[in-house]
Amino acid sequence: MTNFGFTNLVNNLELIRPFGPSIAKVTMPQNLIDKLNIYVDKVIEDDEAIKKLDHGKELAGNVKQEFIIDKRFEFHQYFLKFLKDVTEAYILKITNQKISKFEVINSWIVRQFEGEYNPVHIHTGHLSGVGYLKVPDDWGSYSQNNKRNNQNGKIDFIYGNRGFLSNGNILAKPNVGDFYLFPNYLFHTVYPFKGAEERRSVSFNAKIDEYIYNS
Repeated sequence: MTNFGFTNLVNNLELIRPFGPSIAKVTMPQNLIDKLNIYVDKVIEDDEAIKKLDHGKELAGNVKQEFIIDKRFEFHQYFLKFLKDVTEAYILKITNQKISKFEVINSWIVRQFEGEYNPVHIHTGHLSGVGYLKVPDDWGSYSQNNKRNNQNGKIDFIYGNRGFLSNGNILAKPNVGDFYLFPNYLFHTVYPFKGAEERRSVSFNAKIDEYIYNS
């Protein structure tokens, strides 16, 4: 059995608490990133597969391509194990409770290119996650170069209102291997960028024990 280093992954899970709900951040194992990219490259060469797996009509994004990850992915079980392990660590670290239920509702790939974006939205299920498989070397410049922060291609997590000593949002610049977990109700958006390269991510929605979610 391939060792994905899940134990070290879970031990190094970082909690980000910029506002009410906590966001978890871990680093995906490189061999899992590689396998997912190989799977994606195979699917996008198959017109029938793209048509069958298309998930764009169910999602909020204004992007080139969004499609479901199916069981043809040879490392599907390892991918599910990664999701389960990081979710279990996330919930345990926050609530001190161990989940007994983990059900992936769906998981999908998002291929985003120049000018495309994901509007503010939430997800279904109890919790969600996003990880990055490819990112551009250059996100492009701002139209006004005097802006302090270039937000091109970043994900923005949004909660409540900004107040004294409290931010209403947190921006994250995606890097290959970054994987974030967050509650399904947390609003988030992805900004457009400039350039010819692809921003490729993997996302999922899942359910856990109802009594933990509602506690």
